[in-house]
Amino acid sequence: MARTVWDSTLGKKTVMAVSGLIMLLYLVVHMIGNLKIFFGAGEFDRYAHWLRTVGEPFMHYEWTLWLVRIVLVAAVVAHAVSAYQLSRRDIRARPSKYVHKKPRASYATRTMRWGGVILGLFIVWHILDLTTGTVHPGFRPGHPYQNVVDTFSTWYGNVIYIVAVLALGLHVRHGFWSAAQTLGAGSRTRDRALKTVADVLALLLTAGFIAVPVGVMTGVVS
Repeated sequence: MARTVWDSTLGKKTVMAVSGLIMLLYLVVHMIGNLKIFFGAGEFDRYAHWLRTVGEPFMHYEWTLWLVRIVLVAAVVAHAVSAYQLSRRDIRARPSKYVHKKPRASYATRTMRWGGVILGLFIVWHILDLTTGTVHPGFRPGHPYQNVVDTFSTWYGNVIYIVAVLALGLHVRHGFWSAAQTLGAGSRTRDRALKTVADVLALLLTAGFIAVPVGVMTGVVS
């Protein structure tokens, strides 16, 4: 049954919708946590340490954090694989160009595919930069506040992050709407409300994430 559901177009869209909502929930929590940086190094570093001790003593040190990471990796892989396979299926279904031009889609719709690629590459960069420190000269384990300030004190760190966040905003705006339709939440009476929620979510996430590099660039965070 699972294989039959996965092989269907609706099944792949449902996997995309559910995995996308899991990642969206994480993004909201992650953004709120990031904004703690405006309360100073002590507050931000304590928050980062708390993430590793959630669930103690029932959960061992970092077990909860690793559980969250595993769920997120599974969601990212499921989202990417289903998106790729749906894209290939769409191309095979119409091998020749349309005789008549299709109605012009929104900017977010037309950039979903390359936006997803940008976000995938950014996730890798973000982990290597602020989690492992592989591409971060002067990375100091256990000092997240200083590591964030160092990253956004470079022009390339700001450019990479802000471009990715803008792509994220567009992705969330269209993705939330698509997920709602796939999961049957859309209707004639609810469509306007769902579109408003999608716009507000995209705007809040974009502004919330960009606030951190802007704070460092302006000296508010230093």
